[in-house]
Amino acid sequence: MASNIRPAGVFDTTYEQDIALNRTFGDKVFAYGGLAVLLLVPLITADGPLGLSLIPNFWVGLIVRIAIYAIAVQGLNILIGYTGQISLGHAAFMGVGAYSAAILARNLGMPFWLAIPASALITGGVGLIFGLPSLRVKGFYLAMATVAAQFIIPWVLRYPLETLTNGVRPLEVPNPDFLGISLASQSSMYYVVIPLAVLMFLFARNIIRSKVGRAFVSIRDNDLAAELLGINVFNYKLQAFFLSALYAGVAGALWAFDTGSLSLDKFTFKLSIEFLAMLVIGGAGFPLGAVFGVMFINLMNEYLIPALVRPLNEFLPTVLPFINAVNIQAATNPILYGLAIAIFVILEPRGLAYRWEILKIAWKIRPYSY
Repeated sequence: MASNIRPAGVFDTTYEQDIALNRTFGDKVFAYGGLAVLLLVPLITADGPLGLSLIPNFWVGLIVRIAIYAIAVQGLNILIGYTGQISLGHAAFMGVGAYSAAILARNLGMPFWLAIPASALITGGVGLIFGLPSLRVKGFYLAMATVAAQFIIPWVLRYPLETLTNGVRPLEVPNPDFLGISLASQSSMYYVVIPLAVLMFLFARNIIRSKVGRAFVSIRDNDLAAELLGINVFNYKLQAFFLSALYAGVAGALWAFDTGSLSLDKFTFKLSIEFLAMLVIGGAGFPLGAVFGVMFINLMNEYLIPALVRPLNEFLPTVLPFINAVNIQAATNPILYGLAIAIFVILEPRGLAYRWEILKIAWKIRPYSY
């Protein structure tokens, strides 16, 4: 949206300018400046080489977790936002990527920089298998077919592959290293996760500008019309499932090497629903929707809800004396979480990314932004 709008008097004079992602000087400054600031974060913490304490150390780990989740949600965005195909088993695909990377690194001695793409391809192949029902079913029925992945995949990892995955027991992941340099520290993984996340987001943003992306959008808008126009609907649906699972596999592999330990209870159906909530809040169909959604949910869980839980736990028992105070304390957190999502969806149904695009357009066409 906003990338196609330029301030008055700004024109394209070459084909390269017309197809550029950042078309104006302000867009380039904002994009490259934001990336530079992001890369400086570990350097200005207390544990950084400069010894500065401008921001707390835990922000490094928080940003890494947001970036990993954003990669997974971006894969879901390709499937739901671009192609219109629902998936409720995305956390299971992330688990496939995590365990594949751990097994390749632990059992086969594969370096992490090879284990990540290998596990991504393995996960993409699993995604193709569960994408086969998309030929015959869609909507609610396709959602039920993808729910099957959320139950089948953990069962396979837990029982038939127990000798490789340790089943219900935690699986230790070897510390990653590159050319003999250890990447076990949080700051080291930061400079692996962030550049990789940026590259994958650029790839996802360019998909929509390609022949494949236009086919995805046509299937999302009207799959019957797309088929009548000569688009191989089933082929492109499978490509969408493959790319979606591939992104989840990369996120799972990064999660495995970052945490150093895996457990099946980390990739539950609840996480799949959270991924879907992140995409809806961020804005399905927008390249930045995954980033905004993951940031909103994580910051809400880290700051907003904890700030409200304590006063509510003190106030609600006096208003609701007929309910056990222990039950109130147990229910406060999930109620606030659900209420925040419900209010947000009602007030901003198209997501934060849509509002961000509107703000950018209003800035570019000022003073006629009304």
